[in-house]
Amino acid sequence: MKSLSTSVLFVALLLSFSCKQKAKTESTPEPTPLEVKVKGAEVAYASDSTNLKGYIAFDENNKDKRPGILIVHEWWGHNNYVRERADMLAQLGYTALAVDMYGDGKQADHPDDAGKFAMSVMSNLPEAKARFNAAVELLKQHESVDTEKLAAIGYCFGGSVALTMANSGADLDAVAAFHSGVSLPVMPGKDLKAQVLVCNGADDPFISAESITAFTSAMDSIGAKYQYISYPGVKHSFTSKEADANGEKFQLPLEYNAEADQKSWASLQELLDQVF
Repeated sequence: MKSLSTSVLFVALLLSFSCKQKAKTESTPEPTPLEVKVKGAEVAYASDSTNLKGYIAFDENNKDKRPGILIVHEWWGHNNYVRERADMLAQLGYTALAVDMYGDGKQADHPDDAGKFAMSVMSNLPEAKARFNAAVELLKQHESVDTEKLAAIGYCFGGSVALTMANSGADLDAVAAFHSGVSLPVMPGKDLKAQVLVCNGADDPFISAESITAFTSAMDSIGAKYQYISYPGVKHSFTSKEADANGEKFQLPLEYNAEADQKSWASLQELLDQVF
């Protein structure tokens, strides 16, 4: 009888403890995560010889350190398009800096000027590195950035810049280029550290088959981690919704493609998820 009473008492105590634990759990629910609140701000910075104007975006409700991502503009210059991409990356949980490779936030209104601006950068590699590195240092100084986790992406001219900087040994974990030339001032070699994604249109007349072969062959020769995606029927500037208007205005083979835009953005997210 004594043994039975002891057993009943033990069960009663166990049930009482379980109820208390359940009540405690129900009374202290997990805190609800704060909604993403993207904050964007213009920033001024400089290389030794050039004043630069950028734009930084991040989720101000997130107090954790996170990867920092540089975004390099198209040949038109630092405009609203590259800032929109910075906001999109901030929405995904990164801190993004839309950089200025021309100086003073300079923009081109005509392809002739855009070509001159782009050539002035790509033909002066030391200055291009200085401007890019100034942006890297600015991004690393931001309170939200984990300085050990950095990436760079770029569009058109900006893609070529990002790839060139990576090939030159920039300390980047990942690089992505969209509708970007791959015949570069510095081709892939032993200094490349980043995992690379290139998304181009198969019908982009600005990107020759020979240049693609040379690029992928160089990447293969060093055992680089990379993906080269070619979208059938897609032309140049396929991620920009202003491409059609610019193409018509200047008689250029530019065309927005919603499907390729969405697919390439998804591929970028996959790359960043893998690397970070």
